[in-house]
Amino acid sequence: MLLPASFLILTFLSSFPSISASPTPPHPQNVSYPLVHLDYGNFRGVTSSKYNLTYYRKIPFAASTAGRNRFRAPQPPLRITNGTYNTNQTFDMCPQRTVNGSEDCLYLGVYSRPWTPKTHSLRPVLLTFYGGGFIRGSASFNIPPSGYPVLGVDEQNDYVVVYSNYRTNVFGFLPGSAIAKHHDVDLNPGLLDQQAALLWIQQYIHHFGGDSRNVTIWGQSAGGGSVVAQAIATGNRGKGLFTKAMVSSPFWPKTYRYDSPWAEALYRETLRDVGCQDARDEIVCLKDVDVQRLRDSALKLSTSQQYTTATFTYGPVIDNTFLTETLSEVVSRGGLNAPTVMASYNLHEGENFIPPGFANTSTGDDGFNSSAPSFDTWLRGFLPDFTERDLDDVRTMYPATGEAEEIHWNGTYVGAGILYRDLVLACPAYWLSKKAERGWLIEYTISPAKHASDVQFWNTISPIQISDSLTYQGYAGAMASFIQTGDPNAHKVTNRSIPGVPDVETGKQFLVTASGLKQGGIEMLEERCAFWASVAGRVPV
Repeated sequence: MLLPASFLILTFLSSFPSISASPTPPHPQNVSYPLVHLDYGNFRGVTSSKYNLTYYRKIPFAASTAGRNRFRAPQPPLRITNGTYNTNQTFDMCPQRTVNGSEDCLYLGVYSRPWTPKTHSLRPVLLTFYGGGFIRGSASFNIPPSGYPVLGVDEQNDYVVVYSNYRTNVFGFLPGSAIAKHHDVDLNPGLLDQQAALLWIQQYIHHFGGDSRNVTIWGQSAGGGSVVAQAIATGNRGKGLFTKAMVSSPFWPKTYRYDSPWAEALYRETLRDVGCQDARDEIVCLKDVDVQRLRDSALKLSTSQQYTTATFTYGPVIDNTFLTETLSEVVSRGGLNAPTVMASYNLHEGENFIPPGFANTSTGDDGFNSSAPSFDTWLRGFLPDFTERDLDDVRTMYPATGEAEEIHWNGTYVGAGILYRDLVLACPAYWLSKKAERGWLIEYTISPAKHASDVQFWNTISPIQISDSLTYQGYAGAMASFIQTGDPNAHKVTNRSIPGVPDVETGKQFLVTASGLKQGGIEMLEERCAFWASVAGRVPV
């Protein structure tokens, strides 16, 4: 590792090289164009009276990841030397799997209600990570930004939002023992990008009215998986980088060791794809190869294990330095980096990730159908290290006809979806909330209740927030209250006739249903998650 445990705040923030500021017309310091002075540059923002927001859409928090910095932990941002930096601009996503993205991508945005240091105290901070299966995504936002309906649900809540980029696919998660051994690259640079944003917050967020001692991290899907990683990471232990974690449908795929046969095979395949398999120094070759060749390889490999070992192939790996234990190991014998957690999952969201052919009697293009032998073929590929007894236990727990919380099913498609949902999404949500000193759990069941069905209530302005205002206020209100206070019920927006979010220790969860907001039991979920925890040695979660 180039910057392992020594990647500390002072190291990261002390010696900045130089960069010219983005061109910006001169503006006087006023409420419309606030100016923030940091030790590596001056940054101009904008205040929108329409949305009552002050925002800085593009702030560099680390250097470009191109050239020598490819596959390295994030390096300090370049110093702004030529005037004031105009933050009111979009920025590129990190390299995607097609033709999109740039390696100069480690930027973040900040938005909040207007703030002046002389008249306002520091406010809670929310750092948001985007989803995308750890293979794609971007933090660039428009106005109003992502998550704005949560902030806007009630005026009691007033916090600062940071939305940061991180590297994905091969650029953020290339595993292999050669990566671990080489002095000029790092494992899990995508996770280290996220930690760099947390370090930036600790150093600078007070200039934007944020309290670095009161930070929540939040994400949906792989953004939620990113929160899982940061919450269990040894590399964050004892640093106090955040105090609360909120996960929405946390996508937490199997986390193999960086030097496992699976990881080594992925590394060797990447070398072959880009022509570096015979290079004298494979790492130097990987740094020098054209970015498009890596994109092409990532596009091909990201679907190579879609219905078997690793869903989208790339993702966090156990690296012996930053991420040293799996989630199940931490839950079994360790502790979280955040004492307070609120987590959610969706009723049918596992169905987004299993073979679509399970829904039909005829075999689909994916090679699967609704028959028991077809389900068994998928099961053996999805859980390749399971014993026959393990597989029998799985078939018993997830039969073709069965039941779980809020659902009875008859068919392979729904049953397989619940299986996948539990292992990769619902149990990680439950485990985090249960392991925390205080935890809350939410299940979203409004049809179709697929993966990301719930975002209509909290991600961007949507008509449903008016047509179903009760659900919006109860659901988004609980999220905002948790961010603001650490308790989803402290700033409850709905009246006393609407139940609040129960503590998971009561054996209940908050239900977001088509017939209203309710509370329900979690006994069956606890039983199924206990099973997955018991076999975690053969399915690394």
